[in-house]
This record gives sequence, C-alpha cells and structure tokens, in this order.
Amino acid sequence: MCQHADHSGKEKFYITTAIAYTSRKPHIGNVYDPVLADMIARYKRMMGFDVFYLTGSDEHGQKIEEYAKAQGMDPKAYVDGVSAQIKAVWDCMNVSYDRFIRTTDPDHEQAVQKIFKKLYDQGDIYKGTYEGKYCVPCESFFTASQLKDGKCPDCGREVVDAKEEAYFLRLSKYQDQLMAYYNDHSDFFLPDSRRAEMVNNFLKPGLSDLCVSRTSFTWGIPVEFDPKHVTYVWLDALSNYITGIGYSPDGSGEKYAKYWPADLHVIGKDIVRFHTIYWPIILMALGEPLPKQVLGHPWLLVGEDKMSKSKGNVLYADDLARRFGVDAVRYYLLSEIPFAQDGSITYESLITKYNADLANTLGNLVNRSIAMTNKYFSGSLTRPVASTEETDADLRAVAAQTVADYFRLMDAYRNADAADAVMSLARRCNKYIDETAPWVLAKEEASLPRLNDVLYNLIECIRILGILLAPFMPETAEKILSQIAVSGELAEIGSVKEGFGAAESYHVGTPTPLFARIDAEKLLAEIQAENDAKAAAESAPAAAEGKKAENVAFLPEIAIDDFARIDLRVAEITDCEPVKRAKKLLKLTLNDGTDTPRTVCSGIAKWYTPDQLKGRRVVLVSNLKPAVLCGVESQGMILAADDGEDVKVLFVDGVAPGSRVR
Repeated sequence: MCQHADHSGKEKFYITTAIAYTSRKPHIGNVYDPVLADMIARYKRMMGFDVFYLTGSDEHGQKIEEYAKAQGMDPKAYVDGVSAQIKAVWDCMNVSYDRFIRTTDPDHEQAVQKIFKKLYDQGDIYKGTYEGKYCVPCESFFTASQLKDGKCPDCGREVVDAKEEAYFLRLSKYQDQLMAYYNDHSDFFLPDSRRAEMVNNFLKPGLSDLCVSRTSFTWGIPVEFDPKHVTYVWLDALSNYITGIGYSPDGSGEKYAKYWPADLHVIGKDIVRFHTIYWPIILMALGEPLPKQVLGHPWLLVGEDKMSKSKGNVLYADDLARRFGVDAVRYYLLSEIPFAQDGSITYESLITKYNADLANTLGNLVNRSIAMTNKYFSGSLTRPVASTEETDADLRAVAAQTVADYFRLMDAYRNADAADAVMSLARRCNKYIDETAPWVLAKEEASLPRLNDVLYNLIECIRILGILLAPFMPETAEKILSQIAVSGELAEIGSVKEGFGAAESYHVGTPTPLFARIDAEKLLAEIQAENDAKAAAESAPAAAEGKKAENVAFLPEIAIDDFARIDLRVAEITDCEPVKRAKKLLKLTLNDGTDTPRTVCSGIAKWYTPDQLKGRRVVLVSNLKPAVLCGVESQGMILAADDGEDVKVLFVDGVAPGSRVR
C-alpha cells in the first residue's frame, strides 16, 4: 500500500493512542501510551514525515455515570474535570499531539450517530435482547463460558446478570473477511504474538455479535432514531480514530482523505481484542480501509504487581516529573519496558537508572567533555586531519554501528533497545576518555594536536547522542546541542547518516550539568515521609465521619519540620461564585497579598452562599499543589472545621492579606 503525500511531497504518518478513560486521574502506567506514541511521532517528524498525532479522552458509559452520581455532579461536569486532568498530565510529559479529542466533542458525537444509522440502515446493526454477564468496570458483556473462575476474564472482578433490549453489530458476518485480512497482512500485529491469541481465543471459536447500545443508563451518545438507547462504549470510543480527522458517512474532509488509514494504533495489550477484531469489522462494515498496524505494548508494573489504588501502589507521572524531571521519567518509561514483556517501576529502580544512565554516563560525559574543550582550547576544536589510533577507529566504528542500530530499531518501534544502543555509545565515550587521558595529553605541547582530535571525537559523539535522543528526551537533547553550539543541518537527523566527522569545527558553549546525581537514601526517606503524611490526611475524614466534635480522631505525630513545610497565609475573598454543574463547589477569588489573584475551589456550597463569603478573610494553604476540579484550576485550600455534620470556615477578619499564620 503506498503512502499518501502532501503537496510538499512528504509521506504522511498518522498515529493514535488509546483514549484515556475519564474515571479518575491517569497513573504512570496509563501515561506509557501517549509517551511511547510521542516518541514515535517525534522520530517520524525528524525523518521528514508529515505526522498527525491523535490522543484524547473516553468520556461516556455507565461507570462514568456512577462516579459522577457518587460525587453529586452532572456527568459532563465530572468528565470535564477528569479530561482536563488527563490533558494536563499529557502536557506535563511534553506529549506533542496534534489533536486531543474528547468523545463529548460535538463533531465526534454527531459522526457517531451517523455511523450508527449507516450500519443500521444497511443491516449490519439489528435490535435484539441481551442476557448474560456484565462487568461494570470493563463495561463489557461476557457469556458464562468466557468467565474465568466465574469472574471477568479481563479484570478479575465480579460480574452481574444483565438483561435488556439492545442493538447488536453483526461481527459474525465479517469473521471470514477478517481472517483473510490477517493472512494477507502479516505485519498487522505488533508484536506478532498477539495474532495467535486473537485467532485461537476468539476467531476460531466463532465471534458473537457485539452489543452496541444500552438502555440501563443515559450517559452516552443517543441513538438518533431510538433515543431511549445510547451508543455503547466501543462503537463510540473506537470511532474517534476516524472522527478525529474529519470522517463522516455523509462525506469526509481533506484531512481524512490525507491521513486515513492510520499507520499505527498504539494501545495496551489488554485492549488488543477491541482494536484487532471489533474495530476492523466496524471499518469493513463502513467500507473504509483498515489501519496498517496495531502495536499492543506491554504493561508497566509496580514491582511485580499491576497498579491499583486499592493496593496503594499507584504512581503518578506529574509527581515523578516533579522529583526527577520530565525527561528522566520519559527516558525511564521508554528504556525500561521491553517490546514484548512487561516492564516494572519502583522509586528504587528509577533512582538507580537515573544515576547510572543519566547522571553518571550521559550527564558526566557531556559536562566534562565540554569543560575540557573550554579549558584546553578555549572552546574551539577543528576536525582531525587523519588518525591512525586504534582507539579512534574503534570509537568511530561504535558510533557508526549505533546510528545503524538506532534507525533499524526505531523503525521497528523497539524503543528500549534503541535507547540502550544510544546509551552504549555514551558509555563507550566515557571509556574512550579513560583510554586517551586528555589531562595527560594537555601537559605536553607536542600532544596538543592529539588532544584536539580526542576532544573533537568526543564532541562529535555528543552531537550524535543529542540528535538520537531527541524523541526520547526532547528538552535534554536541545540542551546538549545548545551546549556544544550546534544548530541548523548539523542538528538534524540527516547529518548523522553522513558518517563521523560531519562538523568542520566546534565552538562549544558553557557546560551546565544535565542531571544531578540523586542521594537515594535521602530521597527515599523524603518520599516515605510524604506518603505517610498523605495517608494520614486521607484517613482523617473517614475516621471522623459521623462523629461529634467531642469524639476527636487523633492523627499520627509529625515532626516540626513537617508542619513547617505548610505555608499558611491570610487571604481576602474578593469574589465568589458557584462552579457550574458542581453542587458542592464554590469558586473563590482570593487576594493573598501578592499582585496575582488566586483561585481556589472549596466544597462548602452546602453551608455558605457567595454573598456570605465576599469580603471575608480566611486562612489559605498557599503552597498546596494545584489541582483541576470540574475544569477549574484550584490553587490552594482554605481551612474549615468539620464536626461530621456542619462545616465552619475559619475567618480571620481584620488581619492583613498575606500575613503568615504560624
């Protein structure tokens, strides 16, 4: 199949991720999808492709309706808040998407209604009755024979009996056509081991028709011609890959014609079935081309376990980025998860890899090579005329092999292997420094030409490293190239294909440490103390629930240093208004003594009206990490007393805004 090209002659590359479910804030395991796809998208852009990268949030379904109800919120207000959190995490991880689609976007909803109607009109969707086992968390139906030990085969949770009128998609009609597609497209599955699972577990036993509507809840896209039904999650969610680039059964736009079919769907291995069986059949029924490849990547585990809030082992990307830096977290994800096996993350393993690869190997190499260039040659080097040194030849051979391996591995989406190849070159450079001993060469005037050659070879390797690392650590790569004053064609991927020594000369800048070595014992102690404080804070409301003020629930003791980290300030409420579609929240605008107004969301709407609060002065926790609540960024928290039934805000009228509370 030939590639599409735009007017400039660039080949197109359309890449998508699974859209994140808006049940709660995504953890670090959920972030692997967009970061992996971002690495691929950045690499393809470097290679000259016209890339379109789609990601987003999946916002309909029974589970969402139940979460919103439990929070006393309208479902749309609930998903507005969680979708904003998801987008904020993606942005925090420097994900360079071209569109962040939401399944509540009007263009998506309208297109899904038309897709449903088209499939119904042509007989591929029919009305029937579903009776069987249903898993609410997975939003999936199963027959009794598909259950594992009587529970959901996907997540292991309890299932419930369900019976209701529903519309069904005729999967069975397209089973043979799908099998033929598998046989004709040997590279459809990545890794290929996923193919046997789909064929043996689903196609050979025979496909059951797929439920594509529900009547037992209302939070979904209504079926236009039968409004008591809402479109069931998979027809809704999967369709985003085409609606996000302008598909409509009535006629699609230029963007769809340009980018579809997708070149790569990046998904977790747990949803391969939906993307390699349900989704291709939906497209076959619509008469549209199928995606070229589906990459079902492994999971990221915490130690040996899946991440679970109930297990208390959930790690969040933005928290990790705050401690280690965005690029360090990206590098860990992209280098630590093998192509076909689950990866693992713990604070200990992250610190170990950070120190070994980023601080000791890469950071040390860049810093001391630039420092020696400035010390011995005032920052300027010239290309070696000729070298008969065996160490030089070996270094150049390793660099050439690294470049060749990098392209081969990146083209095959073997990111962990590619990262290892690049870091191996950095390790070889550090060994080269030990072999050549530049500080010894600097002692003899006659050795200065040789010293120039050694340092040139090192800076040339650093230039190659900076270019090759760009898809993995974009900010770090930019810093590396900036420190050696490389720009233009010498900073582009094409230059590394020209062979070693592309630069005529170097005039480096001032070295700035890229990664400071981490004191593991100290940081792990800080993390433990912070986690203990969080656990105590989270347990306090539950311990006090239903108790009167006299039944005080005491928290664990903390040190004075722990309390000193909380910055309490007096702030004046200058404005106050309800948060739309959030019954419990008020949006407060505060003057905290600075020049910038501060916004805080507070769950006190049950006890106070805006007029009762305007002009009052309160105690603000001013250094609390911001959080997005119902689409509003809350930049702190105000103090209040809670006896289990009533809430009283702590007012400090008469005290100047900005005053410290000690």
